[in-house]
Amino acid sequence: IRNRLLMARLPALPEILLKLIELCQTDEAGMAELAKLIANDAGMSNKVLSVANSAAFHRGGRKVGLTQALSTLGIDMLKTLVMSESVLQTFNGFAHTGSTDLRSFWQDALRTAVIAREIAKKTDYPQIEEAYLAGLLHNVGRLALLAAAPQEYGLNFHAQDNQHLCRVEHSTLQIAHTEAGAWLVERWKLDSFLADSIRYHHEPVTRIQNAHPLIRIVHLAHSLSSLVRNDAAGHLELNASGLCQISSPELLVICQGATAQVTKAASYLGIDLSSLEDSPKAGITAPTQASVETVQQRLIQQVCNLTLTTEMGQSLARQKNEVPLLDTVRQYARLRFNLEDAFFLLVDEGTQTLVGLALGEQQQRLDSFSIALAHGGKLAQSVLQKQLTFVVQHQATPSLAEEQLLRIFDTECLVCVPLISGERCLGVMISGIAHWRVADLTLRDRLIHAFGTQAGIALESATLARSESNQQLTRARESYMESARQVAHEINNPLAIIKNYLGVLDAKLNRQEPLNGELSILSEELDRVGNLLNDFSGALPAPRTTGTDVNQCINGVVRLFRESKFLPAGVQLVAKLPSMSSEIDAPVDVLKQILLNLIKNAVEALPQGGQIEIVNRGRVQRKGRLLVALSVRDSGSGLPPEVLTRLYSRGPSAKAGENRGLGLSIVHSLVTKLGGQIDCQSTMEGTLFELLLPAQAQVQPTQQTPLGRVRYET
Repeated sequence: IRNRLLMARLPALPEILLKLIELCQTDEAGMAELAKLIANDAGMSNKVLSVANSAAFHRGGRKVGLTQALSTLGIDMLKTLVMSESVLQTFNGFAHTGSTDLRSFWQDALRTAVIAREIAKKTDYPQIEEAYLAGLLHNVGRLALLAAAPQEYGLNFHAQDNQHLCRVEHSTLQIAHTEAGAWLVERWKLDSFLADSIRYHHEPVTRIQNAHPLIRIVHLAHSLSSLVRNDAAGHLELNASGLCQISSPELLVICQGATAQVTKAASYLGIDLSSLEDSPKAGITAPTQASVETVQQRLIQQVCNLTLTTEMGQSLARQKNEVPLLDTVRQYARLRFNLEDAFFLLVDEGTQTLVGLALGEQQQRLDSFSIALAHGGKLAQSVLQKQLTFVVQHQATPSLAEEQLLRIFDTECLVCVPLISGERCLGVMISGIAHWRVADLTLRDRLIHAFGTQAGIALESATLARSESNQQLTRARESYMESARQVAHEINNPLAIIKNYLGVLDAKLNRQEPLNGELSILSEELDRVGNLLNDFSGALPAPRTTGTDVNQCINGVVRLFRESKFLPAGVQLVAKLPSMSSEIDAPVDVLKQILLNLIKNAVEALPQGGQIEIVNRGRVQRKGRLLVALSVRDSGSGLPPEVLTRLYSRGPSAKAGENRGLGLSIVHSLVTKLGGQIDCQSTMEGTLFELLLPAQAQVQPTQQTPLGRVRYET
């Protein structure tokens, strides 16, 4: 009903009435000011002229003009007439009032207004016109309910106006006419107790006996008007007469004079009360069966909800991040439930707290807001019980966090909508609302719960998508860092060789000895650095048309270690090579990289000196494949069992340096990538690595030839 009131074309305060109230409140409502005010409104001028020229005021044959009319009627009558006509014209324009008999309604309104004015005079209340207007408007909420809910309220519009009617209105519409009328007048933003006088005119006398005088005046005027209508003015209760400190006999005189004044005012306003007594009186009834129109309205609302739900589901499915998704939820909450400026508290599973995620205007104030679930009051209750919850300022003592939110939202009530996915509640959406909306939203609990569930499922999906995306980014980052460590490890080998060869060059130049190919070795190692960087950057390798000569590669590696003084003292490097060359289907840089890593590891296994042996065993046949067998052996003390179990893994190493312990992992990766095999045997007498690398395809198997022996020592 309140939503309908918001959408209904409710009247604004008429300009002429607004100016009249201003004049009356400043004690400037003289005849000149009233004349100027009325002259600017053609409709009001006609009304004043018609009353001034009526039989009650005009005796001559010639009709008076506006200036004479004002003098004829007098200032008090003018105020009353302008006020009554403005209210009558304004509220007769309500929807559904054209087909309803409003005579009884306006009779009661005029009677209450007249009595309120007389009570104001008796009590020396300074704003007599304000008391008259308050009495005139005290039941305007009934017109508002008739306009907003004609099917539900039409039966009760003519019912007797009492406290029982308010209870029926609450049970059928969740709002009484006193609240609706006060809400309507509050929209006019008058600096007055006018709205409160309407809101409390059915309250018990004991509750308002110390209230503002206008509230007591209207309450007493309404009570007297009801007694006059029921011919029971003599049964006025003593406590009612004590509201304004007026004796019962004086109130009885006011009641007796009210009827004549109402009849006169009605005639001036064009309201025919002559046959009103013959009109049937309606009793108070609660609708027992929905009308066809009501069923159609519900069907339309269900179709609207279904359409919005489908559209919302599609919109949420397109969001892959929490912030735009929750912004979409916020927009639909405004569209479907009129929840403005929503704020989200999401559950942090680790700390068991609700953490703020604000959007829009609340971003600065609420983004760092957090509440512990164990001490979160009704906010935490909404999450833990997965229920729609309201935090009302004056119903219970709110928690500190709830008080802060009430102040931030500048509201008297918060609605908390849980965001549910399966058995989990991911958080809660909070919005500030007026207290009167609690009943309306409670009736829509199932729809709001479904809304929160749909939002929760979408939020969990977005969270999982973001988590998976973060995991992919983490894996990509780790892979990149691992590749970077490998490249750094591998580049260190040619850089170390280049550094040693620069030392050799420096020594030879100082001794003025001729250079024997050192510069070409330096060029090769620089090229190898470039190739490693190209591999890391993903650049396409240079095309390779022939295989790699294994003997030539081994000789080159041995030469590097010999001439660069890379071998420590006491370490012997021995190469056993067949007289016939053998080629493998691999780039020379890859084989060189494999051998360098194995020899470096062997050197590190011989801190006290020893022998390293490289053997080319030639071509072998394995399961229909032609392979070249190589081995690298050292005479060290062997590898411990814990190292053997994770020999090719990239785990931690006991060696110093950030990129240590990667050599064997890189060797294993390179051999596997070539389609070869690598095996390791380690005893207390040393460690042997055996390699099987694919032979060049066009080379046919030949008989094994005896190995030659080349020794390089330092």
